Amino acid sequence: MKGISASAPVAVALYASSAFASGLPAAFLHPLSPRQTSLPEVSVKGNAFFAGNDRFYVRGVDYQPGGSSDPQDPIADVDVCRRDIAKFKELKVNTVRIYTVDNSKNHDECMSLLAQAGIYLALDVNTPKYSIRQDKPGPSYNHVYLQNIFATMDVFANYSNTLLFFSGNEVINNVATSAAAPYVKAVTRDMRRYREERGMRQIPIGYSAADIDDNRMETAQYMNCGTDDERSDFFAFNDYSWCAPSSYKTSTWQQKVKDFGNYSIPIFLSEYGCTETDRNFEEIATLYSDDMTPVYSGGLVYEYSMESGGGPRHEKYGLVDIDGDEAEELDQFSVLKKALEKTPAPSGDGGYKEDGTPSECPSKSSTWLVDGDGIPAMPPRASQYFQNGAGQPVGLSGTGSQEVGAESPGTASAGSGRPTGTGTSRGSSSSSSGAAAALRVPEMSFAPMVCGMVVIISSLIGASLL
Repeated sequence: MKGISASAPVAVALYASSAFASGLPAAFLHPLSPRQTSLPEVSVKGNAFFAGNDRFYVRGVDYQPGGSSDPQDPIADVDVCRRDIAKFKELKVNTVRIYTVDNSKNHDECMSLLAQAGIYLALDVNTPKYSIRQDKPGPSYNHVYLQNIFATMDVFANYSNTLLFFSGNEVINNVATSAAAPYVKAVTRDMRRYREERGMRQIPIGYSAADIDDNRMETAQYMNCGTDDERSDFFAFNDYSWCAPSSYKTSTWQQKVKDFGNYSIPIFLSEYGCTETDRNFEEIATLYSDDMTPVYSGGLVYEYSMESGGGPRHEKYGLVDIDGDEAEELDQFSVLKKALEKTPAPSGDGGYKEDGTPSECPSKSSTWLVDGDGIPAMPPRASQYFQNGAGQPVGLSGTGSQEVGAESPGTASAGSGRPTGTGTSRGSSSSSSGAAAALRVPEMSFAPMVCGMVVIISSLIGASLL
């Protein structure tokens, strides 16, 4: 008759003993499960990104099935992310940008699948209902808004493949909307302080700017001027100017590299790809060449899926056409795949600058409507989140924050974004803890007690076999 191996209970008991002696539950000493897969954390050094000691270049795509007309969270649905990650692996990209997520959903499995594929997430923390309105920035900057974006940070901070957070996207897209810049900068400051107060790792936080010539440089300078606590960790902008046949000079990329030559934080393209003609992605060879790597850190191709109802950019330039459970590869998919294969990621440090000087704040002008370097003080009711955490995420079904009303008491004093040590947590306060949270080491070890129990159990089992 079948019996239980006498060695099995002893092995289990000894395994439990070694687990508790190390301070970890026994289950965590198994080889990493798919949920626990991780990538090297990416940080900022000078004007570049680094994964450990290696220069990190963004080589990815913008990913938002449904587009702006039907915002969905593609990494809250495992079937959807499995379908699309298979395509990302074909392209051999290392980053996807997602513009909208539902912070009330669990993202463990899809984030783990992305990590297994070697893919990082560049995440916009805003959603259609919780964002700064470019026409009414003051009333839309309030504690309800900050609670939601802080809650999103809580959810994603524990994933090692969260590459960065965007504090805003194209809020400034003409001269008139440059008046909203102080509020965007205030949000960046608040996010960076929340990161520090809550003991999160140094996930880079910055802004994604629109493709406009009127005030691109002023926006970049503004996001990198002022006190340390107010400045962004990186600056990204959208650029569709390279339209074949073109060149480094004709496309204006050469002039932009020159303009940003002394910029002290990482720059990359948050969206690129011509929107006027068919695309052959010849610009990829230049983007990752010695001409640009001392200043740029790569970019994200716009965009993964063909979308309707979003204007010409959506309707003509997707890489795949999504129909139900299927993602049909379009001509642009194979064109991009070949371009990326032809130009691998650069080796070495790319000539980055380890040290740099922050920018001077731009002066008010006919194309830049911000006067001075003052930014709004944080709404007082939001300060509770530094100590207590953001609390429960509201997801995409919340009532929104844009009509709550203005709460900033005025202009902030210099250095107001510096952490004060009021926070009590060293990690996320979210109920969706993330993969890395499960690997925290308990502060107490029960090894002595458990070892004693193991001795007793082992003796009893041995006696029963005599």
